[in-house]
Amino acid sequence: MTKLKIALLLVICILSKVSSAQISPPGLGAAHTADWLALGVRQDLDSLKKWQSMSYIGLGRKSSLANYNPLAKSSILVLNQEFYYKFHPHWQTSFALSYRHQNEYSDSYPYEPENPAFEQEFRLYSRISYVLETPRFKLVPTFRQEFRKFYTPTFTRGAETFQFRSRLRLQLTVNLDAAKVHRLIVSSEQLFSASDLSFPNHWTRLGYRESRFVGYYSVAPKAFPLIFDFGYMANWLGGPSPAVVHYAALDIIWKNPFGHHRPNRRASFKQ
Repeated sequence: MTKLKIALLLVICILSKVSSAQISPPGLGAAHTADWLALGVRQDLDSLKKWQSMSYIGLGRKSSLANYNPLAKSSILVLNQEFYYKFHPHWQTSFALSYRHQNEYSDSYPYEPENPAFEQEFRLYSRISYVLETPRFKLVPTFRQEFRKFYTPTFTRGAETFQFRSRLRLQLTVNLDAAKVHRLIVSSEQLFSASDLSFPNHWTRLGYRESRFVGYYSVAPKAFPLIFDFGYMANWLGGPSPAVVHYAALDIIWKNPFGHHRPNRRASFKQ
């Protein structure tokens, strides 16, 4: 089984991820199954499409450790705003601000809410991506650096105060038709972090924490400006008790609700 997992990891890493459309699920901690629903707005900010805004709200639920019902417990609310900038035909960067309200549950029976019952998080992050694209495929390795600040429900200091987290991701997009209406998107992402703890008061070592393997089927009908993404994620949690959480995901993205910028002839020629 261990050899099979290693082989699967290598295959996915070779085939895998960039952010083209889908809004991948966040990690929801210990569970057997989970679900994720996100509604987003993607807006081009200039005629050359070098600047782009992506805003979304997302909701997640999960099972307890006693069952496999992905709707059993409320887990997370996410509000996210990200700006992308394509500064080279093959290079893209972004910066973002995110707020997250995440419920906390005990890992022991009867898996009741912790005290406090939820944690608040403010997150700043940036990413840099290299884009390799053909008419049929797009392969994008991405490095993402996050700064996370945690609060209790009353905005006081909790058990974990800060966290620096680095994420390495590889994504492959396969266009299933010439019009790019139907696509398959697969990805592999590994996460490493170091945390400032209150109890005891010290920083943990930077280390590997988890992996996320994602597969999406994406549909972008030409008749109306919406993208529908149907996906699955396997979240491999590291630590003393390794586990895998299985996610079902759906997101809907509204493209350019505030108008579509059309490049003029001179701008198109320069590009």
